[in-house]
Amino acid sequence: MKYPPPHHQDDNQEHLIEVIKTYPLATVISVNNHEPLVTHLPLIYRESDGKLIGHIDIYNPQTPLLKGNNIVTIIFSGPQCYISPSVYTTTQLPTWNYIKVHLKGTVKAIESKEALKQSLITMTEFLEAPEHKYVLDANNPRMEANLDYIKMFEITITDWEGKFKLSQDKKTADTQNAKAELIKRNQDSIKAFLDKVF
Repeated sequence: MKYPPPHHQDDNQEHLIEVIKTYPLATVISVNNHEPLVTHLPLIYRESDGKLIGHIDIYNPQTPLLKGNNIVTIIFSGPQCYISPSVYTTTQLPTWNYIKVHLKGTVKAIESKEALKQSLITMTEFLEAPEHKYVLDANNPRMEANLDYIKMFEITITDWEGKFKLSQDKKTADTQNAKAELIKRNQDSIKAFLDKVF
């Protein structure tokens, strides 16, 4: 039996880019001397060349690895939740549905402060969409003061993998019920969770 099951894989690059744009907080993984280093950073997909753009604190221990065409693994996480058999019209077992995008790529440091400044402005524009209630001004003194403490990098994507486990192997009605449950659970659970931890 093939793993992962082909029906849980999505090879449509447009779907994967949509996950990246909608859930831009990435898990960035590098390996140094057999030790994985992991950082969670928002990454922006640059349409013009298909690269991922990010910024990292100079004191982060992963920063020295985000240059020199080092290899990185990136994970973007979409919605996920437990699916109870009670939502199906047929007899099933409990499962977990989720959307993930796994990427591999090579990373290059961008040393230009002007490029760094512009990328911070561009990222803010993207993240503020569609309302754009805040605009990061190019002459913002707070940004200027922090440019020495931030490193910019770009990732050239070499491998794409979409993991869309969404009850695709079930009857159409059950697949639709699982989709509705995924939507409902993600909307209902966040307030209860935040009330407990924050």
